[in-house]
Amino acid sequence: MDALTRMRVLVTGADGFIGSHLVERLLDEAAAVKAFCIYNSNGSYGWLDELAPGRRAGIDLQLGDIRDPRSVRDAVRDVDVVFHLAALVAIPYSYQAPESFVDTNVKGTLNVLEAVRDAGGVRMVHTSTSEVYGTPETVPITEDHPLRAQSPYAASKIAADQLCQSYARSFDVDAVTLRPFNTFGPRQSARAVIPTILGQLLAGATTVRLGNLSPRRDLTFVADTVDGFVRMAAAGLPAGSVVQLGTGNAVSIEELFALSCEVTGVEATVVTDRQRIRPESSEVQVLLSEPSRAKAALGWQAGCTLPDGLRETARWLESRVVADQVTRYHR
Repeated sequence: MDALTRMRVLVTGADGFIGSHLVERLLDEAAAVKAFCIYNSNGSYGWLDELAPGRRAGIDLQLGDIRDPRSVRDAVRDVDVVFHLAALVAIPYSYQAPESFVDTNVKGTLNVLEAVRDAGGVRMVHTSTSEVYGTPETVPITEDHPLRAQSPYAASKIAADQLCQSYARSFDVDAVTLRPFNTFGPRQSARAVIPTILGQLLAGATTVRLGNLSPRRDLTFVADTVDGFVRMAAAGLPAGSVVQLGTGNAVSIEELFALSCEVTGVEATVVTDRQRIRPESSEVQVLLSEPSRAKAALGWQAGCTLPDGLRETARWLESRVVADQVTRYHR
């Protein structure tokens, strides 16, 4: 695709898992990339710090806070497209600090919408999540399924989604919403289920500690998710449009564990970790997408199989272990 070539684009949350992969893809698309990363005293740009120096030189790196309207407005200035990925995403933490999720996910999205509204002529691709559906009434899930929050995180994302819808209707803000199902791959948080499984297996564990094994998830490799973002920005869909990304297949956590053992060649058993289990009424039992709208509207469909994605993620995790060992040796 070359629709974003020479386009001026902003990625909020560029220092994170999906955001850093999106920045790299946009560089490949020859876009002029501005990366908005969370301010910190170390001056770190998160995962973007690990890019080759020549690669990083092509990025306008900015530290700021999505909760601060002025820094967001400054970041949005002089861009054509905003990919809004900045968010708190850890569901367990949302039980402990719900106000933080409202500040970041709701007010932060409001700040981006206001900045885009003031700038005029800017397309905003907002990032949703399949968690907004809760345990579905019917499967597979379409974009028209009712929204039902089963965690403070999901509630904050529903609010952010609805803000984007309202700004499209009320102020003609060119905001569209992309709703990925569960994305996995290199750079994902070590607390997510796939890095948790693979990390323990690669460390030689014969027992792996996991939470509830019965929930089923539709898992998309990060490169496919990023491709969906690029296509969403280029598609020219009407403001307020919602498109979800998913493979149309779901596996249980137990099946995911067995497949992870297979691709790593490690034999292990599961031990239940009560600390990793959600409150009973908060657990979403199944998330399975109906991906036809993404194919029709974006020409998108997942290209990476789950086994291949797991192998790629395992290779990356192994390379991280080797790199860490080398670093410690040379200190």
